Amino acid sequence: MNKFIHSVQLDEEACTGCINCIKYCPTQAIRVHNGKASITPEFCIDCGRCLRYCPHHAQTVSYDSIRDIRDYRYTVALPAPSLYAQFNNLKNIDIVLNALLSIGFNDVFEVSAAAELVSEASRAYIREHMEDAPFISTSCPAVIRLIRVKFPTLIPRLLPIKPPIEIAAEIARKRAVKKTGYAPEKIGIFFISPCPSKVAYVKSPLGIGKSSVDKVLAIKDVYPALLEHMTDDESRLKPLASSGRIGIGWNNAGGEAAGLITDNYLACDGIMSTLRVLSDIEDEKFHGLKFVELNACDGGCVGGPLNVENPYIAIAKTKKLNRILPVARTHSNDMEDLKDIDYRWNECIEYEPVFRLGESFRESLEMMGLVEELTEQLPGLDCGSCGAPTCRALAEDIVRGEATRNDCIYIFHEYIGSLSKEISFLTRSLNLSCSNNDDSIHLLEDYIQKLTTELSKKER
Repeated sequence: MNKFIHSVQLDEEACTGCINCIKYCPTQAIRVHNGKASITPEFCIDCGRCLRYCPHHAQTVSYDSIRDIRDYRYTVALPAPSLYAQFNNLKNIDIVLNALLSIGFNDVFEVSAAAELVSEASRAYIREHMEDAPFISTSCPAVIRLIRVKFPTLIPRLLPIKPPIEIAAEIARKRAVKKTGYAPEKIGIFFISPCPSKVAYVKSPLGIGKSSVDKVLAIKDVYPALLEHMTDDESRLKPLASSGRIGIGWNNAGGEAAGLITDNYLACDGIMSTLRVLSDIEDEKFHGLKFVELNACDGGCVGGPLNVENPYIAIAKTKKLNRILPVARTHSNDMEDLKDIDYRWNECIEYEPVFRLGESFRESLEMMGLVEELTEQLPGLDCGSCGAPTCRALAEDIVRGEATRNDCIYIFHEYIGSLSKEISFLTRSLNLSCSNNDDSIHLLEDYIQKLTTELSKKER
């Protein structure tokens, strides 16, 4: 399987070559050359931050369509907890779950119910392996991918527990097979996602070989379809809800940590804050922590770019909804079909040195020295006009052979200035020397041609 499959895509027709995206990408995965942006797949972690800052909507997410339910004999919807936070004055989760049945799904299983099971499994694992604490949450795929490419020393600290989306899919398929008698491949498991990183997770999961989810839909696509099917008449609702505050709280930053019922935790949201926290953990600046919850999106999953509601309004809606819910509803010991669920990863995550400059340590060290020298020669303004987010990133591109010093607009201006001075000098020499007239003309033509060539490169 391709380890760098992504959901975030670039629409070149919509791209105007502005540099908004390169300034906000946390892994510096985007470059702008020849008037168009491009994404380096090895660097991208599908956090979706570029989606928020592109004024031309050139960054898009590739996900599935609700029409794909026709491809299966029986379908199960897996709503993310953040779906509930998109609706105003929601007092009964069954309203949303029944609406999912009305738009074409045969059954529904809440990811928030699986989140309560994962909270139990996480508590047990941390209790058994306390000497290895602190553990880093693995519920956000973007964070796992970030650690995989930038923080190799922290890979052993990843909590090796499957995310709620995966546990929900396994339970939903198992129950559907038992209920219908259909073969597992005839059953479609559809996750309704708030973010692109979970779309990428299903295509290329980490910690397991293959995801049990078949298709991923966007909340922003499902939301309008649900509105016309939602009813407050509780007499017409099937009792489908099976999660409480712990499960639904996972959609907010700090919700997963709250489910562990411990005070020795750190909860962080936002990809830039996550980068700082990971650096501090690597430097061993934190002491006494048992668990670190990291969310790539501001506010947690409610801040995902595939949602429709403002994340801070969604957080308030979740808190309001939680007032009327029990603490938890799903427990692994309550149901026979949950007892044989395996919550642990079955594959190890390996470091991917995608940012390494050379093929060997020695070559990388030499290239790093060149990067330092080039960085000193560049203006240090980090203006992005070269198509790279920083002067250091441009220096790395130059060392990799993917750019030149003249891509820096300031160095290019200096270069053109020096050419202009030489042309001016040759012109004066031409006027003063009649005996070498032909030679001077040829030199002048050569410099003009050189100047024209360089200018045409910058225009492209």
